[in-house]
Amino acid sequence: MTDLLKNPHRRYNPLSGEWILVSPHRLDRPWQGKQENLPSENRPQHDPKCYLCPGNVRAGGTSNPDYQSTFVFTNDFAALLPDTPHQQLERDDIFRAESERGICRVICFSPRHDLTLAQMDAAQIEQVVRVWREQYAELGAMDFINHVQIFENKGAIMGCSNPHPHGQIWATETVPFETQRENTHLLKYYASRGHTLLQDYLAEELRRGERLVCKNELWAAVVPFWAKWPFETLVAPLRPIASMHEMTADDERALADVIARLTARYDNLFQVSFPYTMGFHQAPTDGQPHPHWHMHAHFYPPLLRSATVQKFMVGFEMLAMPQRDITAEMAAERLRNLSETHFQ
Repeated sequence: MTDLLKNPHRRYNPLSGEWILVSPHRLDRPWQGKQENLPSENRPQHDPKCYLCPGNVRAGGTSNPDYQSTFVFTNDFAALLPDTPHQQLERDDIFRAESERGICRVICFSPRHDLTLAQMDAAQIEQVVRVWREQYAELGAMDFINHVQIFENKGAIMGCSNPHPHGQIWATETVPFETQRENTHLLKYYASRGHTLLQDYLAEELRRGERLVCKNELWAAVVPFWAKWPFETLVAPLRPIASMHEMTADDERALADVIARLTARYDNLFQVSFPYTMGFHQAPTDGQPHPHWHMHAHFYPPLLRSATVQKFMVGFEMLAMPQRDITAEMAAERLRNLSETHFQ
């Protein structure tokens, strides 16, 4: 394995079924490409112009309450609507379209405009985790909702339109492609082994330790063996929980603890507010049993080698397969060795 890791090789992602090209010999290549200038994070605790801050007016004239912890509301510019009429187009087995109903909500993590998850303590993040659970249960119980996607885009280079600490939930009528793809592979593994894929995977990662970033008694964060983003991580419970519906109060605390420790490391890596897209994959909310599911969160951060160099999926990666230079083992070691105390 050691010789393999030094040379170009492919790694298999058992969740998606795709292969990742790894090229560790390219780490010393010079960089003369685009360098990002991340915006300053010196923000006030309350911004009178921010439509997510407590007491401020949002688009359409709705005023936010003077919330003190978390705040949830229906997105004023929702990508999905619950009352979309049913329509369908199918022609020649090529042109297909169909209507999609859904609900989009925004979750403000904190009333403070100047914070991020990385700067919040575990107790504050635990309140966010509790809201995630409540929203998953509430939206998933609706008869036309079969999937609940909880996610956060952090940073302007990830498309985040407002720096106030917040995430989103898009609840959909159908199960999206990425979740369907994982469902296929999780089901296949469970049918042949009788236990979940991630249960076995995490046990091996804990035994080896080389890709482990941090853990507690219930949850762990690892750089997955098949990672395609430079410092990608996977956060999952050590026991097979299908969804947030099965989480306990102890799970809430443990997940909040791992998120606090991981996101602080992210910021400490390059001494910046580290951008990423993060989201949870969990069992569909279609009312059917899903014993093969093992819920988890993906963190996809784009920064490659500094706060100014960003990883783009272009060229070969868009046309053939994803590729990375930093191995998962290298990335995990760098994250693992960082302090859990935020640099600020």
